[in-house]
This record gives sequence, structure tokens and C-alpha cells, in this order.
Amino acid sequence: MPSDTTGFWTPVALSADLPAGTVIPARTPAGSVALWRSEAGRLAASADRCPHRGMRLSHGFVRGEALSCIYHGWSYAQAGNCLRIPAHPGLTPPETIRVAIHEVAEADGVIWVAAGVPASKPPRLDGLTPLRSLTVLAGKDAIETAAGGKTSPDGLVETAAGAGGVWLLAADDGQTLVHVLVRDDAGTKDRIAASRAAESLRRRAENLQREGIVQ
Repeated sequence: MPSDTTGFWTPVALSADLPAGTVIPARTPAGSVALWRSEAGRLAASADRCPHRGMRLSHGFVRGEALSCIYHGWSYAQAGNCLRIPAHPGLTPPETIRVAIHEVAEADGVIWVAAGVPASKPPRLDGLTPLRSLTVLAGKDAIETAAGGKTSPDGLVETAAGAGGVWLLAADDGQTLVHVLVRDDAGTKDRIAASRAAESLRRRAENLQREGIVQ
């Protein structure tokens, strides 16, 4: 999902999108994950499939420091081990019942998930503040053409005019998750302009992709 220059890390969400006690789905090169934050604020990224019946854990709920499947309530710790099976309240779940987990990191208002064992920490976004995220039905090449810029080794692309802020890209199978960033000192008017410019750039990139001008 990330560009081939961002290493093992994928920027999957903004910190503001995941308050304490919630779970959301996220896509990575390793597949879908259930991205969740415990009620104490601890982050976790679990494989998005309950071992019991295969229900998506991203449809579940967070209680305390555990993620529970919405189907039969099986609960899992951040380490992936099963904590509780409601139908058998006296049973200590065996260690063989677990969900795969991924390393997760949070920095500069962005949440990153690693596909594999990362060789380093996620890129720093010094001087930038996340504004919003949007999905573009186009690949990185179409987005670069629409923005008039090239992606940096950290996965950032800045529009030629600068009005669209800075984009943090995570491309996957013809569509791209874009996190729109603005300078730390951006005022309200600048933020509104960056958001509107992002919508315009999305339309341009999708038109380029749809018309086959850029693959």
C-alpha cells in the first residue's frame, strides 16, 4: 500500500480519527487490519478476522484494554491472545487461539502500521499538521500528474502551487489513501483552501486515471 520508498510503514489513519475506545478498519500490504485504541489510549493493529467464525474484528467493540468480536464476543488483548469466550466464562482460552498483530506507531498526528519487521521508525512530518484524509480512485502516477509534483522518499507530494498543502500517499491496487497535511502555522483560510484544493486534485487525478491518460 505505501509507495516503494516508504519502507515497511503504511500511513493508515490520522490520530484524530481514532479516539480512545474505538476500532476502525484499515488497509495495509499485509491485508485488512482492525486498528483500535484502548480506553487507556494504547494503540493496536490486529488482523481483521476473528479466529472463531471469521467475522471482521473492525466491526467489533473496545472494552477496557481488549477488542471484542461483535458476533460471539470473543475478546483479544493487544498482544493477540484470546482473553475471554463468553459462552465458556470459566475457561481460560488456550494460547493457540490468537489473532495476528502488526507493529503500530503514532507520530505527528498520523498512525502507521508496519507490514513485516520495520528497519526504522516511520518518517517524521516536522512542521506539518494533518488536516483530513480522502480516498482517491487513482494511482500514484495520476496523483503526481494532477498535483504537478513528485513523491518524496517519505511518501510526500507537494502540489506545484502549494495551495493543496502536502499529501502523504499510500497507494494500493489503483486507489490511493491520501492524508492532506498543512503547515503548522496555517490559518483557517489556508486550511479551507487546502481542503478544497484536495477535492479538486482528487477529481483531476481520477479523470486522468479513468481516461487512461496516466496508468
